[in-house]
Amino acid sequence: MAAPDVESAKAQCPYCGVGCGLELKPPADPADPQWSVRGDRDHPSSLGQVCIKGATVGETLHHNRLTTPQWRPSLDQPFEAISWDRAFELLVAQIRTTLEQRGPQGLAIYGSGQFLSEDYYVANKLLKGALGSNNFDANSRLCMSSAVAGYARSLGSDGPPCCYDDLDLADLVLLIGTNTADCHPVLFQRLIKRKRKQPEGLRLVVADPRATATADAADLHLAIRPGTDLVLLHGLGHLLLEQQALNQPYIAAHTEGYAELEALWRLWTPQRVCDLCGIAEADLRQLAQWWAEAAGVLSLWSMGVNQSREGTATVSGIINVHLATGQIGRPGAGPFSLTGQPNAMGGREVGGLAQLLPGYRFVADPEHRAAVERHWGLAPGSISAEKGLAVWEQIEAMERGELGLWWVAATNPLVSMPWLDRVRAAAAHCPFVVLSEAYAGTETAALAHLVLPAAQWSEKAGVMTNSERRVTLCPAFRNPPGEARADWAIFAELGRRLGFVEQFSYGSAAEVYAELVGLTAGRVCDLSGLSHALLAQHGPQQWPFPAGTAPGGGAPRLYGDHHYPTPSGRARLLADAPMGLAEPPDDAYPLVLTVGRYLGHWHTMTRTVHVARVLKQFPEALLEVNPADAERHGLVDGTLAEVTSRRGSLRARVQVSDRIRCGTVFLPMHWGASQPQPCEANRLMHEQADAISKQPELKAAAVRLAPLPA
Repeated sequence: MAAPDVESAKAQCPYCGVGCGLELKPPADPADPQWSVRGDRDHPSSLGQVCIKGATVGETLHHNRLTTPQWRPSLDQPFEAISWDRAFELLVAQIRTTLEQRGPQGLAIYGSGQFLSEDYYVANKLLKGALGSNNFDANSRLCMSSAVAGYARSLGSDGPPCCYDDLDLADLVLLIGTNTADCHPVLFQRLIKRKRKQPEGLRLVVADPRATATADAADLHLAIRPGTDLVLLHGLGHLLLEQQALNQPYIAAHTEGYAELEALWRLWTPQRVCDLCGIAEADLRQLAQWWAEAAGVLSLWSMGVNQSREGTATVSGIINVHLATGQIGRPGAGPFSLTGQPNAMGGREVGGLAQLLPGYRFVADPEHRAAVERHWGLAPGSISAEKGLAVWEQIEAMERGELGLWWVAATNPLVSMPWLDRVRAAAAHCPFVVLSEAYAGTETAALAHLVLPAAQWSEKAGVMTNSERRVTLCPAFRNPPGEARADWAIFAELGRRLGFVEQFSYGSAAEVYAELVGLTAGRVCDLSGLSHALLAQHGPQQWPFPAGTAPGGGAPRLYGDHHYPTPSGRARLLADAPMGLAEPPDDAYPLVLTVGRYLGHWHTMTRTVHVARVLKQFPEALLEVNPADAERHGLVDGTLAEVTSRRGSLRARVQVSDRIRCGTVFLPMHWGASQPQPCEANRLMHEQADAISKQPELKAAAVRLAPLPA
């Protein structure tokens, strides 16, 4: 393919869920592979702003790329380069053998929120439709599945009801379980700029065990104990009830379940809440007072809420307080989940989790299955009624020898999953592991038999949807290296070779998208008025965007009519009793380890490890320890410590800091076994998950510390 002849290109940033617009320019020297990047001032979500990751993404596109398919019959052999024909022959043979020996449940794919929507869609159509296995899950399971479940449980459907303009309109913003300054920096800067201009017009409250850069900007920092987010929310509800600050007409007209919630809230007195959370009662009362006074309240949350065994209940707990005070469906108000990955939202639209189908449908619903089968041109009953395996269930299935093929695409679970030693052992037990990846030498490649070179963002066309439901077309403005192919094209070619020629006869990503949007017509996430052509001509658009909508006419907010997609048309108030941490500290493991991110790095560093200034700023993982805990365990700032959980040990350099509460320690999750200064934080984390969302509690595990010799 000839190099695209472009003077510049516009696309959505491929990092976090903010979905900033980027403008990219080719190098002046044809021999230079590095594109320059700046913020796109015309993109309505970011207005020209960009963080260090987005600004340096041009430095990551050409380093260490996979260029040919690679194969080895066993893990103790070296890889050899093979042709794509040979790769597809191997895939077809293994799929047919697995179907014969194990049935459709023997096949599983683990995808990614870094897929474009077209990649997601074709992969789901292949596995769930053509092959009859619902075992398609994605790393959004580790990221946003509790938000998906919480929205659906409380409001009747997934879909954040807010938009970024609400950051400019709210009087009070509660940031709970989110270090927005590091993880969604452009949104955080939007809040800070407003705070500087209107210091009296905006109050920020942060609930986080650490004093992060986000907390530094807060009017009130609630340094709650890990695992007490839902307790805090029930305490807030108790005080709003006590202050008669609830919107009783709204509750009566638009919700159900209030009596049960009121009875629960009455149990959570300020003293009880503050004793468990480890905060001052005056601070809890201050939050309640500010909430009661505010004309508009916006709640933002991310992994600190979702990655919990009660993540779904906590999401519903946030929504409860908004519903009970009428703070939803209008400007400057609402419960707003911040997605972690650039297209995690798009993955939800296409049904990219094991329990989902396109258009916010569920595999458990026979009418939903039938509608998708008709759209896909498949026989009735093609989509299995059997629930698919979430990713940890896929790990357990490999342990039992039940999977004949595990296909990992656009993600690196041998760094990002919990209990990594167990994941390694399980994957090594699978007879055929496939990895579709853009970069060579990832930790997951060490467990793969077949590695397929994938074209990444910038080398294939497709769309992504950000946290505010805004869809951006990302064009192909570079050639893929060597023989790398777009993920959707790989899945489509495999579908044709398996005999589903008509269902996978796409000529372009635009054709794939046209088929996808037809499945969303009339749904909450209605994209039926969108196309690649419209997005190319008119720029990013927000859904719902039904057919016939004029460009720019997408709805910025959901539920402005206060009608919810539940059988009764009312939102549900849910009374969930807090459970606390799945693995609380004890005498043997007296501290709680929580993990998170650094501003400059992304996920497992496959991209950002190639950016010199990021590595210089964040060269290694540091173990944050409160001074009292450091003294108790004999640790000195700058020295090495051993961190041990029930699942393993690692070594990390100590950073003694009073910015983390006593009893809690922190590690970043980026450094895998193959990185300089390896520090596999997730080796220590347990697999216990939310019963509804199946999202693992990656934010808290019990550990002990010990000093190591210099």
